Amino acid sequence: MEKAKIIYVYDALCGWCYGFSPVITAVHEKYGDELAFEVISGGMITGKRIGPIGEVAPYISWAYKEVENTTGVEFGEGFLEGVLKDGKTVFSSIKPAVALSVFKTWLPGKAVEFAGTLQKAVYFDGIAPEQAEAYGPYAEAYGIPAGEFVEKMKDEAYLKLAEKDFQKSAALEVNGFPSVFFVQGDTAWLIARGYTPFEPLDERIQKLLHPQTT
Repeated sequence: MEKAKIIYVYDALCGWCYGFSPVITAVHEKYGDELAFEVISGGMITGKRIGPIGEVAPYISWAYKEVENTTGVEFGEGFLEGVLKDGKTVFSSIKPAVALSVFKTWLPGKAVEFAGTLQKAVYFDGIAPEQAEAYGPYAEAYGIPAGEFVEKMKDEAYLKLAEKDFQKSAALEVNGFPSVFFVQGDTAWLIARGYTPFEPLDERIQKLLHPQTT
């Protein structure tokens, strides 16, 4: 019988997904042997939404505090004093989605962890999301050659894989990030939309995984 699966739909530039990262990491640590996991990039900032972060800086400058207070994650000086204050860095979901697509061909079992790494790179370290070279050192931390990773990011094939992720997100009718689905056979249950603490999420997984005992 095929394993049930958790589908985690996130976006590397979603602040609430950054806050949710420790939760999905804990879920993966608890259920990694029992469930399959798939991470999908949702494509939150694409098309006409792409632009300098300065356009949304007034919103982010107070909203990040709400994420910190609710979830316990920290936004770093590299982001707050660098990227956010400068306001010129272009925010686009495409390159980080490509980075995840490349990573999944190398180490699919660590995709949940790498999604969190990408968010920390953006919101703590303050990388420019549009610069492919910025992702090399993060891949290297997983034992992947930085230069080879960056070269693959420039390959059109991985852009197409990222776009397939965006299409999967749309097919699942995701309209808020993060979203988590429990999939068994042909049925998918939405078990989290937006930031959700570990305990209620764990309870929902238990009820679907072991319905006869809950």
